[in-house]
Amino acid sequence: MLARKLLFRLQGSIMANCSEISFELVELSGHVVAKGTWGATLRADCLYQCAHLAKPGRHCRLLQGSLEIKPITPLASLDLSLGTCIQVVWLSSCTADRVSQSRAFAAIKADGSVVTWGDADGGGNSSAVAPLLIEGVFQVCGSRRAFAAIKADGSVVTWGDGRVGGNSSAVAPLLTGDNVHVCGNVVTWGDGRGGGNSSDVAPLLTGGVVQVCGNPYAFAAIKADGSVVTWGIDHGGGDSSAVAPLLTQGVVLVC
Repeated sequence: MLARKLLFRLQGSIMANCSEISFELVELSGHVVAKGTWGATLRADCLYQCAHLAKPGRHCRLLQGSLEIKPITPLASLDLSLGTCIQVVWLSSCTADRVSQSRAFAAIKADGSVVTWGDADGGGNSSAVAPLLIEGVFQVCGSRRAFAAIKADGSVVTWGDGRVGGNSSAVAPLLTGDNVHVCGNVVTWGDGRGGGNSSDVAPLLTGGVVQVCGNPYAFAAIKADGSVVTWGIDHGGGDSSAVAPLLTQGVVLVC
């Protein structure tokens, strides 16, 4: 998935009775795109819904420092000692800009369930993981022959061709709710030749990654400091050494 990263700040203030929290969704330009008051007993999915109303059809991530706020995070559990400014990272799916190379589709419904169809061996048949896809899914990422669904509890469910990402059993302990979306770590699996093995750049992927963009042969990770880390087949984009000095800062989009 390719990503266009736009940083916003979510300014909040706790009211005197501590039962409500008021937020404003503000662009770095200062333009207020949304505002509201939320009960302190609610979860962060209300903030995601607010963001989605402001940018229909766009996915986003909410970050507080180096930690990602999940949709199930209680608002009352946010560490206000870190401040009330929260980054909103907008994601732009590659399917919006390119014709999909997959012969299968996965649809997320309003209730968080997933419906799949198309090439059964390439992800169109998700019956093997169907019980895990009946609720709680808020994002689905796809390759040519496999899919990965990110759930509200932070866990990841994969299906499709096991050789190219449909089978994540080798890294399953790293894809549970306790580990996903924390500190910007990256976990890879699938065809090692096409980016499934990121061991060569592992030290650079242990924190600070805000989005990973991929093609059929390689991946590029955009970090919070604007730098880029690449891996995979060299001639398919995995080797960016020729332009490395230009990718150390300031990158907001890889396409």
